[in-house]
Amino acid sequence: MKTLPLLTGLLLMALPAQAEEIGEVSTVFKFLGPNSKIVIEAFDDPKVDGVTCHLSRAKQGGISGGLGLAEDPSDASIACRQVGPISIVKEFKNGETVFKQDTSLLFKTMQVVRFLDKKRNVLVYLVYSDRVIEGSPKNAISSVPIMPWSK
Repeated sequence: MKTLPLLTGLLLMALPAQAEEIGEVSTVFKFLGPNSKIVIEAFDDPKVDGVTCHLSRAKQGGISGGLGLAEDPSDASIACRQVGPISIVKEFKNGETVFKQDTSLLFKTMQVVRFLDKKRNVLVYLVYSDRVIEGSPKNAISSVPIMPWSK
């Protein structure tokens, strides 16, 4: 049964990054259920060491939001920065999903995809929301120049 840990490890390597919640602020008071809010999360790029992205996104409150039945708005912002020496630890394709979060019970997700602008030696991260039937044109990008890291 030595293949089970190997298979589990390969599956985990294929998954997008997991976010860590940094904080939140309430935006709309709700009498019943949690308030609507803006959540700030951080995640490290799983295939590029030395890059961390911070994401802010709207989260619907109220009873349906508390139960996970509400559809979150498509509003999101991203800021990615070099936080250490940058090294590409695993090859990737342009437009590959780095982070993905469900924003409704079914059909809608917010995701971050990564591109490498080879000519300028820059990583570009794009956050957008999509839906099975119709996506949203709302998006944001952040660029990280690949530069030497001094201690």
